[in-house]
Amino acid sequence: MEQSEQKFLLELLQTPSPSSMEMEIQKRWIEYVKPYADEIRTDNAGNVIGVLNPEADFKILLAGHSDEIALVVNRVDDHGFLHFDKMGGINPKAAVGMKVTVLGQGGTITGVIGVNAQHHGGLKGDFGLDDLFIDCGAKSKEEMEKFVQIGDLAVYKREPEILMDRYISGRGLDNRTGAFIVAEVLRKLSEKDLNVGVYAASTVNEETNMGGAYFAAAGLEPTMAIAVDVTFATDYPHVNKNKHGDIKLEGGPVLAKGAPINIKMNRLLEEAARSKGMSVQYELTPRMTGTDADKMRLTGKGVPISLVSLPLRYMHSPVETASLQDIDEEIDLLVTMIENMTGQESLNPLED
Repeated sequence: MEQSEQKFLLELLQTPSPSSMEMEIQKRWIEYVKPYADEIRTDNAGNVIGVLNPEADFKILLAGHSDEIALVVNRVDDHGFLHFDKMGGINPKAAVGMKVTVLGQGGTITGVIGVNAQHHGGLKGDFGLDDLFIDCGAKSKEEMEKFVQIGDLAVYKREPEILMDRYISGRGLDNRTGAFIVAEVLRKLSEKDLNVGVYAASTVNEETNMGGAYFAAAGLEPTMAIAVDVTFATDYPHVNKNKHGDIKLEGGPVLAKGAPINIKMNRLLEEAARSKGMSVQYELTPRMTGTDADKMRLTGKGVPISLVSLPLRYMHSPVETASLQDIDEEIDLLVTMIENMTGQESLNPLED
């Protein structure tokens, strides 16, 4: 990964983008993509779509969601402590003792998620978010409400870091890495003579309702759509591979197999991987994918979909970890597949 690419990736990861509040990261995405796209489109959901070759009849939608999980303030108590619910899949045990950035109506402030000292009994057994609270240093409800209102959001205060010049770790790699990947695919394809139209979308709201993907696909009516997301790596201690599969960092991009996935699209991806001598891994999605692909598939007359995922350790924690090599290979895979397409491909599984 070139230095300029890594700089952009780190900028995305440093920009708070909780689901429903993706505006700042989308502005950064537009700024990066605009020089390479024939068009930049936005919609009322908050999606941003960079377009190449918009006159082509065969349209490929690539969707990487830009939102991250977050905390949402649901109460300010009399002593100024913030109580919260989840905006997306927050793990209460990962939240204990973390610093947070509260994106308040009255300004951005720092808080800590307090925890009862072990000397006083600590947290026992199963506990939920309603057992936790945020301490911003306020002495009263009145003081706290100068900064924060009900419905304001908070994200973990965690800077991304490079580990051993090999891996990247931080919060919200799910799925700002996907938004990065589709931007890079567009940038690299902008130098190619394409037979198909490319619609690289940084989508919103995936962690909560996947509404962004629905707006994007319903508005574009693509010929095919690929969700670019993350999936569970299982290459660290205490993971049951018999139950959860064998997915490893630096093992290559992960293709989904299951009822929602268009078989012929997977074949195109596999052919591209073979042409590059690239390894791919597989995950099973028997009924649903749990990603933007599910919403895109069910728009309009129906859209053939596939899912290409980045292996990710420690999902929905403040220290999600992925491989820089896997990111580069996923970009290369998608670029290779798309640049070799004629625009005459049939995606009907019953046609040769």
